Amino acid sequence: MTKLAETEAKLVDRIEEVGDKIKRVRDTTASAIFGQDRVIDLALITLLSGGHALLIGVPGLAKTSLVETLGAVLGLENNRIQFTPDLMPSDIVGSEVLEESTSGRRSFRFVEGPIFTQLLMADEINRASPKTQSALLQAMQEHHVTVAGKRHDVPRPFHVLATQNPLEQEGTYPLPEAQLDRFLLQIDVSYPDEAAERRMLFATTGVEERELKTILSADELMMAQRLVRQLPVGDQVVDAILNLVRSARPGTGIDSELDELIAWGPGPRASQALMLTVRAKAMIEGRLAPSVDDVIELAEPVLKHRMALTFAARAEGVDISHLVERLVEPLR
Repeated sequence: MTKLAETEAKLVDRIEEVGDKIKRVRDTTASAIFGQDRVIDLALITLLSGGHALLIGVPGLAKTSLVETLGAVLGLENNRIQFTPDLMPSDIVGSEVLEESTSGRRSFRFVEGPIFTQLLMADEINRASPKTQSALLQAMQEHHVTVAGKRHDVPRPFHVLATQNPLEQEGTYPLPEAQLDRFLLQIDVSYPDEAAERRMLFATTGVEERELKTILSADELMMAQRLVRQLPVGDQVVDAILNLVRSARPGTGIDSELDELIAWGPGPRASQALMLTVRAKAMIEGRLAPSVDDVIELAEPVLKHRMALTFAARAEGVDISHLVERLVEPLR
């Protein structure tokens, strides 16, 4: 066996081993979060891709429980920040405090904020002021914060699962497009079906408390993230990604009818996000390479928050989901 073949065989073995553990993580999480299998899959894809996700759904759909469960199963330290209009950047990042030693000497000491964790839930992120939102989004992008001119690195891995309530918009500060682009996926959290809600009723209103075991450590998660980037992607999948993202940009000349519906389209981050997430999806499902079907399935969560409709399109009742469906039609 040649050296290259040995290397490829070892890579396949590692991918299969990690894939088995990820499947156990998914099954364990699904046993605690009822009726949200797609949400769980998209959250795991986000973590395996090394990114952050924006969860949009009405209250009471287990978004907080999802973060706590993933933190326990993946062995990640997790925190939760409830965003409010009076929340200041120092409340999440931390601040310097003046201390006096026994000898009378004074000095500043940095006190870390709740952002210094591995898995952070930013609850109702659009309720905080743009200044506070920016403090969090800087850490998401650069993996460090700067306080009083000094750099402080956040732990690794570092992931943010932010939530938004789509119903109540009074007193909120919608995230600008440039900040929305920092999120790898937008995950829409819907109501569970009747069978899942029935199981939930018995599981959550009884006396038995379920204990979650750690299946994957933080170091193993980072190793899995590196493996995801090593999965091969065929030319057909790469072409599908490029064609999809470029067709979603107005003025490309690919479809003049769609151009009239799109005010602005996704940038190169969308292509990068698709390239990573289709690999992560393949690993979760025990495959060694992604397919065009993965691109089709992940198109909406990747593109939805990276596009905007024209006024004419909104007036005609067109929504982003319908538009993405039209964009992926040539790939089918």
